[in-house]
Amino acid sequence: MAQQPNIRYYKPKEEFSLDIRDIESFVYDMSRCIKCKGCTWVDHTYMPGAKFMTRCPSATLYEYDAYGAYGKLRIAHGMVEGKVDWNETALEIVYACTLCGACDVGCKRNLDLEIELTLEALRVKAVRDGVGPMPAHKKIAENIQKQHNMYGSPHDKRSAWVPQDAPPADKADLLYFAGCAASYVNQEIAQSTARIFKAAGTPYMLMPDEWCCGNTVFSVGMFDEAKAMAERNIEEVRKTGAKTLVTSCAEGYRMWKVDYPKLLNMATEDLGFEVLHLVEFVDEKVKNGALTLTKPLDTRLTYHDACSLSRLSEPWTPYTGKRGWMGCVEPRLKRRRGANGVYAQPREILQEIPGVDLIEMPRTRENAYCCGAGRGTKEAFPELAQFSANHRLEEVKEIGAETLVSACPFCKNNFNQAVRDNGDPVQVMDISEVICASIEA
Repeated sequence: MAQQPNIRYYKPKEEFSLDIRDIESFVYDMSRCIKCKGCTWVDHTYMPGAKFMTRCPSATLYEYDAYGAYGKLRIAHGMVEGKVDWNETALEIVYACTLCGACDVGCKRNLDLEIELTLEALRVKAVRDGVGPMPAHKKIAENIQKQHNMYGSPHDKRSAWVPQDAPPADKADLLYFAGCAASYVNQEIAQSTARIFKAAGTPYMLMPDEWCCGNTVFSVGMFDEAKAMAERNIEEVRKTGAKTLVTSCAEGYRMWKVDYPKLLNMATEDLGFEVLHLVEFVDEKVKNGALTLTKPLDTRLTYHDACSLSRLSEPWTPYTGKRGWMGCVEPRLKRRRGANGVYAQPREILQEIPGVDLIEMPRTRENAYCCGAGRGTKEAFPELAQFSANHRLEEVKEIGAETLVSACPFCKNNFNQAVRDNGDPVQVMDISEVICASIEA
């Protein structure tokens, strides 16, 4: 009789955590990917048709499996097993990605694998192995180190955006964190936000010395540098005694609410202050009557869900536990599936504005297609950023929208560039501008 193989039907429970500093924390997730491509295609339940059926910008553009999450996970698994090493192509594949979270949402409708965290851990590994990040990312990190902003602009000009008609208070319960983009490139967003606070009768203050949130530094895998920035910025906010921090930048919102806690191994609720995006603040003020949107905006408008305000914005809670048979974990792990992002508030605000005809694109909410600009992509891979914006604009034109609104300066700038390059008849606005225009009747 042939000898039976020694088959283990049950594997002893192993400890694991969601710590992106250790790539081996995610070997289970890498090894269980079955290449179903649910991370690339919009789930059939929401499939809007053959024209707009993908969710991953990298896989859509490059049309090669290595650029999809399933390919990146294979590369990461090979590295952990010592079968694959870094080279120029591997590094490009790892960074030619917006880390938009669409793959993570897609996988969690099927297998509950931690795709987003695995990709973040892979970038941390690239930096610690001495090969990452990309040259363009290193320039941003250098700018931040010298001038405390990603553009390398003079630090002493950071608050030059402050409008005379809506100045900050010396002390207030609400602290507005403008961020690099609204401070230097999109001052109209910061100014609109300040005027909204004034219209709502809510005093706001600024950090005595605002520095970059570190979004790009964290996103490209520079964990230690990002952690130092998180510690410094959180301490500065706590010193002010602010109860609420508001940002009008989706990328900054994600950093404060999700990635700072992730970096410091703490829960979002333990920050010591509440983190809100402007749309959450405005939605509450509209509903309690403190803000009234009265001036009409006669346009056929569509809203773009910025990744970091939508599927990437759910609160963070550290996790350490044990994984056993069939991947079952204990204690229970509440997965961040992307369905509980900030979706209703911006839409309800826009519907309050007289004259607005709000229509949805085929891919919306957690299935929305990334603008292509965030998390270091535009700087290192401008062709990917341009492709993604153009692809999204095809949806805008498909539904006949005249105005495209988002809630992130990175989205606004990337879409604006694409509109200018293509000559598209589409107006691009940040939601802060739309709100401000409607209250200034």
